[in-house]
Amino acid sequence: MDLWGDDFSQHRPFVPGSGRHRAWGKAMLAVLLFVALAAAMATPFFVDPGPAARGMPDRPAFADAADAEEMARAFGRLFAEAVKRVQPAIVSVINHPDQDGDGDGWPPRGYGLGSGIIFERIGDTAYVATNHHVIDGGANYEVVMTDGSRRPARLVGSDLFSDLAVLAMDGDGVERVALFGDSDRLEVSEFVIAIGNPLGLSYSHTTTFGIISSLRTPVPVSLSFGQVDWEMELIQTDAAINRGNSGGALVNLYGEVVGINSMKVSDFGVEGLGFAIPSNEAAAIIEQLLAHGKVPRPFLGVAARDLHLVDRARDLPALPEQVKEGVYVLSAEGPAAQAGLKEGDVIVRFDDTPIGSSLALRKYLYNEKQIGDRLAIVFYRGGERLAAEAVLAERE
Repeated sequence: MDLWGDDFSQHRPFVPGSGRHRAWGKAMLAVLLFVALAAAMATPFFVDPGPAARGMPDRPAFADAADAEEMARAFGRLFAEAVKRVQPAIVSVINHPDQDGDGDGWPPRGYGLGSGIIFERIGDTAYVATNHHVIDGGANYEVVMTDGSRRPARLVGSDLFSDLAVLAMDGDGVERVALFGDSDRLEVSEFVIAIGNPLGLSYSHTTTFGIISSLRTPVPVSLSFGQVDWEMELIQTDAAINRGNSGGALVNLYGEVVGINSMKVSDFGVEGLGFAIPSNEAAAIIEQLLAHGKVPRPFLGVAARDLHLVDRARDLPALPEQVKEGVYVLSAEGPAAQAGLKEGDVIVRFDDTPIGSSLALRKYLYNEKQIGDRLAIVFYRGGERLAAEAVLAERE
């Protein structure tokens, strides 16, 4: 060790009056005096006058440890009661792509497994809400009840863009259905509970809790070509959501479903980024699925790709250089074909709204137009700017 040029391992004695040690001692004394003086001067500035002097309410205090323990127990009971209200209505959903299950309690490879919520019973039929991606590609479905029994289910309807689906099953013995709460009344930092079946039936009815991290987080969705085709506005939560939780319930402390768990961000260094479909939006979609088996939306009939993903030199050599954003038409059918659109056209505007991407195209059609509406389309064919009008239909 080398400090101030001395080797302390040699235990050199301190020699009073030596020049170097005397100077060092004076320096240390000066430092100590300075620190003491500074502390004395600063003391008034670091004294907390208390909440009342600052115009704030007194901090909550417990009379004794027993009060603190009782509050903790009451808080725990609140969570437990909320779970008890809704947990009997949370089920597992098994997706059999092409054959029946083997009955061993865990679907073999190639089978899908998620969660679901029994939300209604009408007569002898019970209805289960889940995610579209849970049932997608299935030929047969099973619902696994809280007691482990299985019931065959049929698909009532599903919707790709909202990621929601409804199944129907025999309602015999179903005594509890989940109640949907008002997701518009949620607040950031409010406690919520996630209930579902992560990682398979062995972990069925797993319950986790966290808070609302954000109320309207936009989450981009890619359906094809690696481009953003749709955008969902979801509840963000740090309640643990894992594979198999999809379709399960996000519940408030009243035991009401305020969201349907849908996805999470899973990446290195990422924790606590789960997302749920708000219950108000989900309820509106579910009503459409019950009534129509689908969500009726206006249909234009174009398969499209974002302009920036197209090789302009090869596919669009005549497109004016100033056209930087738009949608390249891969194919046209139905209303688009009737309006005169063809493969290779570049759509740049609907009505008075610029269309710069497939996401903008769908959002305008689905949010601003209705089936049967007229749609003014501005597009480029080669180097020529053209206009057309289409009458939006309903997809068959």
